[in-house]
Amino acid sequence: MTEAPTTQVVDRLLDAAQVLLARKGIRATTVIEVAEEAGVSRAWLYRHFPDKSALLGAAIVRLSDSYWSDARAELDTLGTFTEQLVAGVRIGRHTYDEPGALPLRLRMTEPEEFAACAGAGVTGLVPDLATFWLPYVEGAAARGEIHPHHDLAEVAEWVARVLISLGTIPGETIDADDPAAVLRHMRRFVLPGLRADPLRES
Repeated sequence: MTEAPTTQVVDRLLDAAQVLLARKGIRATTVIEVAEEAGVSRAWLYRHFPDKSALLGAAIVRLSDSYWSDARAELDTLGTFTEQLVAGVRIGRHTYDEPGALPLRLRMTEPEEFAACAGAGVTGLVPDLATFWLPYVEGAAARGEIHPHHDLAEVAEWVARVLISLGTIPGETIDADDPAAVLRHMRRFVLPGLRADPLRES
């Protein structure tokens, strides 16, 4: 089979896998169902993906890439790190509404099954988010919004953990769905810590 039809078959299989993942989740989705949904034989499926984990893992990676690309396109339009962080909380709060955020939902609802797809290139939520945020952390440091003595990779991971907390854990003093409240929180607590010299003795 030529390269173009092969690519088309892979795309059909991944499209079908995404449909079934959204409908049924990882555990309940079978290879046979994906092949039927895609309109290809199981033999064709196994020519491209050796097992269920590889197939669903590839579908999850493709969904993740799309989700992060859309988020990056939005954040790239914002001029300050504070604005980017506020937008990051909003994006995170609405992840369940976006098809591309299905991997985040699956990671929460079926953690063991999700981990079984790790061999296909899926990594943990905190490292994923930290990697995503690192360029924005580096940009903020270059603009003087983050003290130069900070370890920027460590900052990116801390930002990821803060955003996960704000996006998923309800609180009593901040409404994470209120951009003005999130902005106040960032200005009062997050940005002062990033502007401070981490090497300065207390």
